[in-house]
Amino acid sequence: MRDYGFGVDIGGTTIKMGLFRVDGTLVEKWEIPTNKEKQGKHILPDIAMEIRTKMKDKEIHRKDVVGVGIGVPGPVTADGTVLKCVNLGWNVFNVEETLSEMVDLPVKAGNDANIAAMGEMWQGGGKGYKSVVMVTLGTGVGGGIIVDGKLVSGSNGAGGEIGHIKVSGSEEEACGCGKKGCLEQYASATGIVKEAKRLLQRDERPSELRYYNDITAKDIFDLAKDGDELATELVEELGEKLGSALATVSCVCDPEVYVIGGGVSKAGMILLNVIQKYYVEKAFHACERTKFELATLGNDAGIYGGVSLVLNN
Repeated sequence: MRDYGFGVDIGGTTIKMGLFRVDGTLVEKWEIPTNKEKQGKHILPDIAMEIRTKMKDKEIHRKDVVGVGIGVPGPVTADGTVLKCVNLGWNVFNVEETLSEMVDLPVKAGNDANIAAMGEMWQGGGKGYKSVVMVTLGTGVGGGIIVDGKLVSGSNGAGGEIGHIKVSGSEEEACGCGKKGCLEQYASATGIVKEAKRLLQRDERPSELRYYNDITAKDIFDLAKDGDELATELVEELGEKLGSALATVSCVCDPEVYVIGGGVSKAGMILLNVIQKYYVEKAFHACERTKFELATLGNDAGIYGGVSLVLNN
């Protein structure tokens, strides 16, 4: 009986790791620094050493472990090949085969946003659903698409990159991807702050936002909750662009639920309500009843998703 699984979420600064029972119980979680020296050659050996050490400490045998699921900050193909991870210094190689040889366990890998979506479907805001789209609103906009319990990673590992759906034809600044008018430029934490600064320059209406030296996304949502006119307008703009983009996504994969996570999601129901308002306005009639939920696993979604990926393989 295979009772345990390991979930791993590789970030640019730290690597989150978790030991789970296969019923979803988190036994223990911990972090180690991400050693990016020498093009990240130490990252997988460090992970392997942590897994071997934890198994020894807990007296867990290999026959008791279903495998290791790992989230990577970059495109990953269906066979576990990483198509470069600039933030880690990695080039193209098969992360599943490499790590599996080191730990002598089955390994499944995926893009970190996709893995987080798997975690939320398994034990978070998407629990009970089989077709889920997770939207992560942080520094950027990430996404993970699951249809009938299976990740949609695409032929280049770029499935779910909803942050780069084009939502504006008039944007003059370039997105981090090099294109212009991407959803990420408006619906991310950095995007709504950028839009706030633009609005304050061209609009002379009074607003509490003018008294902030360093505006944050939280400031904007807090003031919108208090009725600030410009802050409310900014939240409406975010909702319109994100709701419209998700209406387009529904025409392609028709999920049961959208799970909204990332730092911006801490705004709560004001965010869900404004997204859903514009989504219903723009969605194809058969998709209008799609549900919207807040993510619940926070920074642990990736390690939950890693184990889920192994269990669903």
